[in-house]
Amino acid sequence: MARSPNAIRFSGVGQAFETATGVLEALDGVEASIARHQFVAVLGPSGCGKSTLLRLVAGLLQPTRGAVEVFGLEVTEPRDDIGIVFQKPTLLPWANVEDNTVFPLRHKTGRVEAQDRERARALLAKVGLAGFEERLPAELSGGMQQRVGIARALLMNPDILLMDEPFSALDALTREEMGLELLRIWEAQPKTVLFITHSIGEAVLLADRVLVMSERPGRVIEDLTIEIDRPRGIETSNKKVMHDYVGHLRSLLLKRAA
Repeated sequence: MARSPNAIRFSGVGQAFETATGVLEALDGVEASIARHQFVAVLGPSGCGKSTLLRLVAGLLQPTRGAVEVFGLEVTEPRDDIGIVFQKPTLLPWANVEDNTVFPLRHKTGRVEAQDRERARALLAKVGLAGFEERLPAELSGGMQQRVGIARALLMNPDILLMDEPFSALDALTREEMGLELLRIWEAQPKTVLFITHSIGEAVLLADRVLVMSERPGRVIEDLTIEIDRPRGIETSNKKVMHDYVGHLRSLLLKRAA
């Protein structure tokens, strides 16, 4: 059977949660498709359901209405071809960097082979952590810990990478550095990326498309294609076209908030 041209598809997705004060409608009628190897960022106000979208794709949550598909198949449970990078890397404090990187494999299969550790070390080198394999998380900066989280998510070589505000806890300079590092990795080893962020500039710099969500219950109110040549780097931030995209998105979000 031919693989679907869409890596991810949301079809009329609604999500409601039962709370102590009644039903909370998080998402309503979300429609969007993401092609394989596209980098798509999601912007929107706090509480609009951005992280809920990621949980639905990951199979950690089932939609109340509609369907979420990955490569043409409805998502009903977690999949091995999806990796997740969380807002905080949630590393095991007693395990060193290499052991934290191979942890998902150990959790899944119960063992880690020599070739798995070799791949882990290669990934750590790719994210700039060669020589830190034996360090504990407490010995690393916040940016370095997040690099471990990215290497861990890439270890299983997922087709899809879900990233939930992965750089939000970092200082501005480290955040920019990590964004450029992510671009370098993605360009060298393309993945389908769904990237949640509150930073408009970060979304425009990184993404092929930016999905803008409404206030809760969230739905897609704009699907903006970012027509800026790749590869992109630090100089991209100074281009007029980038400032134009940022200005458009900022005006849209502020208008919705008014």
